[in-house]
Amino acid sequence: MVSPCSAPVVTDCVDRGSRWGQTETLLRCRNGPPPVGAVQSELFSRAIPSRPSSQGYPSPHSRMSTAIHLIQGPDLFSPLDGQIVTTRGVVTGSSRKGFFIQDPDGEAGTGVSHGLFVYERRRRPTVGSLVEVEGKVLNFQMDPDARPTTQLSEHSTRVIADRGPTIEPFWLTAERVLVEPHELAVLLNSLEGMLVGVPAGSIFVAPSNAFGDYVVLPPGADLARTEHGGVLIDPRMPDRWLPGFRVLSYGDAPLVNVGAELQKSVVGPLNFRVASYQMAVEVEVSVGSADVTVSSTSLADRDGCVRVLTLNGFNLDTQIEDQTLVNDPRRDVDDDIGDGRFQALGRAIVKDAASPCIVALQEMQDDDGAELSDVVSAHRTYERLALAVVRAGGPKYEWVDIPPELEADGGQPGGNIRNAFLFDPNKVRLLDGSLALLGANSPAYEGSRKPLVARFGLVEGQGEIVVINVHLASKRHQRGLFAPEQPGFDPRLAIRVQQAEVIGEHLAELRAQEVDYYVTGDFNDFEFSDTLQALIRDHSINLVDEVPPPQRFDYNHRGMSQALMHAVVAKRQVANRSADYEILHSNALLGCQPGRESIKPSDHAYGIARLQLR
Repeated sequence: MVSPCSAPVVTDCVDRGSRWGQTETLLRCRNGPPPVGAVQSELFSRAIPSRPSSQGYPSPHSRMSTAIHLIQGPDLFSPLDGQIVTTRGVVTGSSRKGFFIQDPDGEAGTGVSHGLFVYERRRRPTVGSLVEVEGKVLNFQMDPDARPTTQLSEHSTRVIADRGPTIEPFWLTAERVLVEPHELAVLLNSLEGMLVGVPAGSIFVAPSNAFGDYVVLPPGADLARTEHGGVLIDPRMPDRWLPGFRVLSYGDAPLVNVGAELQKSVVGPLNFRVASYQMAVEVEVSVGSADVTVSSTSLADRDGCVRVLTLNGFNLDTQIEDQTLVNDPRRDVDDDIGDGRFQALGRAIVKDAASPCIVALQEMQDDDGAELSDVVSAHRTYERLALAVVRAGGPKYEWVDIPPELEADGGQPGGNIRNAFLFDPNKVRLLDGSLALLGANSPAYEGSRKPLVARFGLVEGQGEIVVINVHLASKRHQRGLFAPEQPGFDPRLAIRVQQAEVIGEHLAELRAQEVDYYVTGDFNDFEFSDTLQALIRDHSINLVDEVPPPQRFDYNHRGMSQALMHAVVAKRQVANRSADYEILHSNALLGCQPGRESIKPSDHAYGIARLQLR
C-alpha cells in the first residue's frame, strides 16, 4: 500500500488508444506516490477524452484531465478535496444550483461513482453535450449530520461537442433497492451524480408536497402495504429507503395522492438532498389517478362516553410574521389565515370528527407566531380556531392551556409552542384545579414541550377521566440510513424514553387512585418503540395496537406510513368498558400542488377515541 504524498498532483497525457479517443491521464506526485484513493492498483487511469474528429468530434483540448471516478473516490469523501482539477463528461441534467456530468465509459454499480455535480448558478451547458470543466473539489455537507457529496466549484466550462455519447440510466428496481441498509448505502454512494431511473408501474407511496418531492415503490416489491397502496413501516428496518425524485419544473409537477401509479419511466441524475437520495428530474411526469375519499369518523356519540380528537396544529398561529423579527425569514414566515388552514381545521373537527367533546391540540404557537418577542399568549389563535369551528357548523368550544415560559419549550424560535385543549362546555366540564403540566421540574423536559394534564367530567351523567396531552421530543438530528456516522441512531430516543417514564410514573399514581386516564398526542415514535414501552409498562394498553395493520398509520415520512400519535389507557378500562379508537387517514394520503403551500389542516392524520366513563 502506498502512502499519500503532500505534494500537488501533476497530470501527464499519454496515448492509450481508447475506444473513442486517443488520450488517457497519468497521475503522479512530484515527491512520491499519488494520494491514497486516487489510484488503487495502477498509476494509469483513463480520463474522458473526446471522439476523434473523423467521427465529427473535435480533438481534445491540451489541458490534462482527471477522470471523474478518481475525483469521487471509493469512500464518502473525495481524496482530492480542495484540489483544482479538470475533468470531462456528458451533461446529464441540471438543478437550480448547477449541473451534472457523467463519464460515458464508466460502469454503474461498480463501487465508485462516475458522475459529478458541478456548482454553477449562472449558466448551464445543454443536457447531452460533452463538456470539460475546471474547478475546485469540494466535500459538501449541509451540516455535520448530513451525508457529504462530492462537487466541483466551477471555475470554467468548455463545450467539446454539442452531443456526446448517450448515457444509459441505472434502473432502481425493487431487486436492487430492497436490500440490507448497509448494502443500499454503499450502492447509492457509488451512484452519486450518475443517471438513474425508476420504471413505469412504480407506485407513489407518499403524497406530493410543496417542494416537488415524490417517493415511489418499484414494481414487484414484496412489502407490507396499507389499504391505500402505501408502505407500512417495518420494525426491522424503520429507516428503509424507497426511490425518490424531485421535479424542478413545478409547472410540470402533478398533484399526487398515495396509491397513484407512475405511467412513464422517469430518469435523472442521483443527488443527495435533505437526508436522502433523490433524482433531479426536469421532465413532465405522467401519473395515473388515485382518488382519496376524505374519511369521517364512525364513532358516534354515546351516553356515558367522551370522544377525544387528537389534532396536530402544525405550528398554527394568526400572525403573518414580520421578516425583520423572525429567526429565519425563509422558514418562519407564513400566513395560516390566508392559506385557509383555520377553515380547514374547523371543517376537519366538525365534518370529519363529528364535533367531539374534547380536542387535544399540539403545535399551537403564540399570537405573533415565530416573531422574536415577549408575547407568549395564544388567545387569538384559539379564538380564531373556535370561530372556524362555529362557521363550519360546530359547537362553541372553550379552550385552556398553560402558556410556556418564554423560549423554554423548544419548537420554532419565537413560537413558544405548547399543547392545549378545546372542549364543548355543553358536554363536558373541566374540573377546577385539575389543569397542570407534567415534568416541569424534570431534566427530561428541560427545553421541551411539557404534557398538559386536565380532568374532565360529564355535564349530564356520572364519570370523570384524566386526559394527558403530549408532544414528546422530535426525531430532529436523527442519524439514519445515509448518515456519515454508521450505524445510524436517534440521539433523542433516550430523551423520549425518559419523558415517557415521567408520564408512566404519573399513570401509576392514577391507577392507585382508580382514576381513568387517556394519554394522547404526538409521541414522535412508533408503537413498537422503547418510548411507548416505557410508558405502557404492564398496566396500560395502546389502542393503536388494536387497529388493523393496513390502517395503522397517521403520518408519512419519505414513503413510510407510520403511527406517531397514540392512545394509551389502563388495561382495566378496556377489560371492563368500551374503548374504541380509529384513525382518519385522508390527511396523510392527499398530496398538494408542488410549488404551492398545502392547505391540508395538518401534516398528520387524526386519531379519535370513544371512551366509556364510570
